[in-house]
Amino acid sequence: MPLPPKTFSHPSAVDVRPDKPEEACGVFAVFSPTDDVATLSYFGLYALQHRGQESAGIATFDHGSINVHKDMGLVSQVFDEEVLQRLPGQWAIGHNRYSTTGSSRVANAQPAIVNTRLGDMALAHNGNVVNASTLREELLKRNHTLLTTTDTELIALFMADAVNEGKDWIAAAIDACKRCEGAFSLTIATPEGILAIRDPNGIRPLVLGYFGGDDPHNGPGQYAVASETCGLDIVNAHHIRDVQPGELIWISEAGLKSVQWAQPERRLCIFEMVYFARPDSIYHGESLYSYRKRLGNILAQESSADVDLIMPVPDSGIPAAIGFAETSGIPYAEGLIKNRYVGRTFIQPTQIMREAGIRIKLNPLRDVLQGKRILLVDDSIVRGTTSGKIVKALRDAGATEVHMRISSPPVTHPCFYGIDTDSQDQLIAATKSVKEIEAHIGVDSLAYLSWEGMLTATQQDTSTFCSACFTGQYPVDIPEMFKRSKLMLEKTPVEA
Repeated sequence: MPLPPKTFSHPSAVDVRPDKPEEACGVFAVFSPTDDVATLSYFGLYALQHRGQESAGIATFDHGSINVHKDMGLVSQVFDEEVLQRLPGQWAIGHNRYSTTGSSRVANAQPAIVNTRLGDMALAHNGNVVNASTLREELLKRNHTLLTTTDTELIALFMADAVNEGKDWIAAAIDACKRCEGAFSLTIATPEGILAIRDPNGIRPLVLGYFGGDDPHNGPGQYAVASETCGLDIVNAHHIRDVQPGELIWISEAGLKSVQWAQPERRLCIFEMVYFARPDSIYHGESLYSYRKRLGNILAQESSADVDLIMPVPDSGIPAAIGFAETSGIPYAEGLIKNRYVGRTFIQPTQIMREAGIRIKLNPLRDVLQGKRILLVDDSIVRGTTSGKIVKALRDAGATEVHMRISSPPVTHPCFYGIDTDSQDQLIAATKSVKEIEAHIGVDSLAYLSWEGMLTATQQDTSTFCSACFTGQYPVDIPEMFKRSKLMLEKTPVEA
């Protein structure tokens, strides 16, 4: 039996957050007058569950009338067949949430719903608006009552104000987006159709799919929009293309309309490719599995080691470990077995279990590890909270040496654009050199992939990515007070 949603904030639950950047959000939309759009949205969100596990919601439009259901918990906890049957409609949007702005409570669950002179609208958002404080002050001066603590509500209210001033849905959405600074990939459902919008830098992903009619570009048909292509695959939608940075797509009974509302200056988050998105999602015409394996190829060229086995930290390190083994010629093995049924929180009743917390998720294979020199591959070390426990578990299982290779550079700066990477003082590479991290986690050697290697592996123009978490070079200016909330005043250490 699944845990009830209340478990997500249970006071006795001990957080076992991974040593990774935490999830952002997943957005989904479907326009299909002949299909069960609520069920399609459910499956789309299910495929995007890795992007957020705190809350889920779906809003449908049935001949102009809105139906909404949202709550705390996983998609499978929030929705069942009875709930989905209460959400009829011809188009819908959905959202998985991980709170990067706003607390984790049901009031902040998305989609955000607002009323306008043209009817209700629902808005789902992936990203983070960095000028939210300024926008909030302006809305309060307009005598708005804010019901949530999210930046999503701010976007929705500015759009509603523009509609109420006489603008149509497209013009109102553009008006609201032009006020926002930062990262936002949006799906918006209205009584007349669906909007899919991406910020001018395209920091967070958004893709368009098609699954009906004769021509995906002209005339009526069935369309889907998702944060990743895995959200399209699950509803059998063909991936047409990405929603472009600074582009607005309007989907209605008349078909598809594209508006370039802002000058594009693409800065896709590189961490989407390194870790965050699912490995079966398609970026630049190939799966992220292929890209991540290529990271391992380059990592092996940059930092080889004299070991007996290459093994991954499952599941995030698997493609890079395979690539490392492929290039190095050293055998690949799985020495850690992952329990995939452990969620974000786990009730740990004893001190012994807290001390051995990593065993809850990962259990070593003694017969594989006994007497072996191991090279462990993972995609990142962010806080450094679990790597040492993994290394100790491998040594306890009989490994004679444990070396570690990371298929991305050291994470030295927090993200302000929709991924929770903690404040800078919690990032181990911001306060310790590589040699100090090596000693801290207890490995015989530690090496990271170079920044150049990570970007070269994309086989794209390297200037079109945001890699601020590795460099501190933010593509969108961060307000000083917001910046100070997460950044240390002193500079980060020089790598050893």
